[in-house]
Order: sequence, then C-alpha cells, then structure tokens
Amino acid sequence: MFITISEDTLTLSSGDAVIFLDQTWQDYEYLLNLRQEKLIPKLSFNSKTQEIRLMSPLPSHGNRIDLLRDLVKALLRQNKQDWQSFDPITLKIPQQAGVEPDACFYIQNRQAILGKERINLTVDPPPDLAIEVDLTSITDLGAYEILKVPELWIYRQGVLKVYLLAGERYRESAVSGLFPEIDVPKVLPQYVELGWNEGSSVALRQFEKL
Repeated sequence: MFITISEDTLTLSSGDAVIFLDQTWQDYEYLLNLRQEKLIPKLSFNSKTQEIRLMSPLPSHGNRIDLLRDLVKALLRQNKQDWQSFDPITLKIPQQAGVEPDACFYIQNRQAILGKERINLTVDPPPDLAIEVDLTSITDLGAYEILKVPELWIYRQGVLKVYLLAGERYRESAVSGLFPEIDVPKVLPQYVELGWNEGSSVALRQFEKL
C-alpha cells in the first residue's frame, strides 16, 4: 500500500484501502480539503465508530459501477420514472457521517433537489438509492444508516446485496423497494459480469430486451 498525506497532498495507490481509527469530524474535513477537487481517494466518516475510510478504486470497479448505473437507468426508463443521478457526490451530516457513493439516484424525492448546486442533508432528503461496488474495501453500512438512505445496493464478487432501511438499521432484502418487479439481486449481477467479459454495450442491449 502506498499512501501520501502532506500539507498539500492526499494520494492512495490504486486498489488500496485504509481505515483510520479514533478520528473526528475535523480530521475528515481536513482530508476532504486536502484532496481538493480530486475524486480519489474516496472518503467516508462514521462518528459512532470514529473511523475514516479511504479507498482508491481499480479499473474493474469503475466498469462495474458504470454498468450498474446504466442498468438502473434502463429500469427507470422501462417504468417511465424520472430521476436525478449524482456521481461524484459527497453526502454528509456535519459531525455525524459522510460518504461518497459510487452512484446515487433521487427518484421519489427528485423534485426536492432539482436545480440545487449542493445537497445539504440537514434540510434536503437523502438519495432514494445509493450503490457501492466493493472490490478492495468494505462499505460502512453504519455511515449510510446515519444518513438514512432508504435503499443501498452493495456489489461484491458477483453478488449484489440489497439493503432497505427499517427504522435506524438496514436489513438485507431479497426484493428491491424501488424495483419490486424484477429480481434485482439475481438478474443484475448476470449483466454486470457479462459487461465485464463481453462489453458494457453488449450487456446493456441484452438487458433492455428483457
């Protein structure tokens, strides 16, 4: 692992992940400011565990999240639903938690954030769906629970897990709350891996024929 933290630099080698313990919100903000306008490494913070997590993705990470994002859009088009998607975005509630999902969608709450340059989760609703691809790191469910994102998908090693927020905690679900008409955990991974092996456009065309 190669990580550099200096007065004007924050870098982490591709494919690596690191967890800093006993961290504060001020430490998290410092690293965000140090990273400046760069997108990598991704950063998350959880005040309950006092952890900051850093992750620098591999190329296969980007390919899979790109196809998952396109598959969600295809489902939304089929359902004739409007959406607003964000990538990249930093979602945070000051002093409590911050995450940077690989992709997120406002669907039911789309109208509430249209035209906004910044999303402020102290007054704005969270995204209806967030998606993470875990190849070299583990998503912090607790941080997402603090932010109260209703539905979270985590893709890892060909398996897609759907988490629905029930009260203060996530529960794994066999059915997506947003797309109950399709077996999301079973069907979508087939096309994600098809896209990796045969090309994203091939996988998307086949999926849209369903």
